[in-house]
Amino acid sequence: MSKRNLLAILFLFGFLGCWSLSVSAFWQEATEESLDRPEIISLLGKKHFAVPAKGEALVQLKTDLAEAWESLQSKPEDPENVILYGRRLAYLWRYHEAIDVYSGGIKNYPDYTMLYRHRGHRYISIRRFDRAVQDLSKAAELNSQDFDIWYHLGLAHFLNGDFGKALSAYESCLGVSRDDESKVAVSHWLYMTLRRLERMDDAIKVLNNIIEGMDVEENQSYYDLLNFYKGQKSAEDIFVLDEASDLELATLGYGIGCWYLYNDDEATAKSYFEKIVETKYWPAFGFIAAEADLLRMK
Repeated sequence: MSKRNLLAILFLFGFLGCWSLSVSAFWQEATEESLDRPEIISLLGKKHFAVPAKGEALVQLKTDLAEAWESLQSKPEDPENVILYGRRLAYLWRYHEAIDVYSGGIKNYPDYTMLYRHRGHRYISIRRFDRAVQDLSKAAELNSQDFDIWYHLGLAHFLNGDFGKALSAYESCLGVSRDDESKVAVSHWLYMTLRRLERMDDAIKVLNNIIEGMDVEENQSYYDLLNFYKGQKSAEDIFVLDEASDLELATLGYGIGCWYLYNDDEATAKSYFEKIVETKYWPAFGFIAAEADLLRMK
């Protein structure tokens, strides 16, 4: 039996009061072994490893994981503790283990919406888009008013190249957006989806709702891109290639690359996508999308 399967079984029995120190030992052993194997194989066949941080930042992530583990041991019947533990694993880029944790939770709480939402997100991280669609569609059936569910479902369809279904999900997402942060985030992907569908007039309508002075911090990169699409900022205003972090390159570089793609300059678009996939921030949505586009270009 593989250790991954053993984990799922131990997790299931944990709800019956069978958590033990032996399970903790299992986790430690699995962690050490995982350092020598890739977390994923990319859409382009490249190995990527779980190396989210270094130094004090990595220590903090591991501390947070240990605290989440203690919470799960103390109250394993609470599905929110299951989600918290899975999220802490995901922050360490240990996505397969996080998926196993959510799967154990779903066996015990088959109608708990957010377990499907988080597992669906992590299926995106490991490039299993069809499974992501299944989980996020289930989550949307259980709760049609959740922004994050529709947002990630739209992304899963977009990455699959199913832009019609992505459009439907993103329109639903925009309908439940309650603040500028969420409106900006979904408007970016909605605009890109409409451009893929060659619906320019509708794409312009999306941009018309992006105005000066919106209250945005977390999604500033998307806000900058939307203003770039509107022609109010240049690529140089929002992005300097040689100074960009890996995450900035994945986010801003992907948006700019797509703009070239819409405007019939596939060679320049491809150069942006190729630069993105040479960085190390492989869980970023822009990174995954760049892989998907490069695969379609082959």
